[in-house]
Amino acid sequence: MTPEEKLKSLGLVLPKVPTPVANYVPFKLDGRTIYCSGQGPRKPDGSVFVGKVGRDYTVEEAYEHAKLVGLGLLAAAKMAAGDLGKVEVVKLLGMVNGVPEFGDQPKVINGCSDLFVAVLGERGRHARSAVGMGSLPGNMSVEIEAIMRIVD
Repeated sequence: MTPEEKLKSLGLVLPKVPTPVANYVPFKLDGRTIYCSGQGPRKPDGSVFVGKVGRDYTVEEAYEHAKLVGLGLLAAAKMAAGDLGKVEVVKLLGMVNGVPEFGDQPKVINGCSDLFVAVLGERGRHARSAVGMGSLPGNMSVEIEAIMRIVD
């Protein structure tokens, strides 16, 4: 089953790659390495979920936010590689806009990690950091950046 077929079987579709809000690009290719810019969890209208995890959102809700970010990162990777079947995830940096005492960042970022494995199989497994932030741009709940590579 191709990654696109896996997405369809999960009832998921890749969103449009978001237009950067500042002076950067959605991804940068260096040979076969794809550096994906950080993205936040986008609603269907293009706005992002804003607020603090642990106050405005539960771990489960923020997990879904991270999953949405994962879909956006896959869309950028597909644009870079031309085919999701050629994408392998190398490393994620997941940032959670949580209240100071929040400590479940790994559980939140699992939303993205679990999606990558469900869609890409072993090529979706990756190294990862999941950290808490005092704030994120626009007060978004979650931001994730990724390093991927194009494989044959």
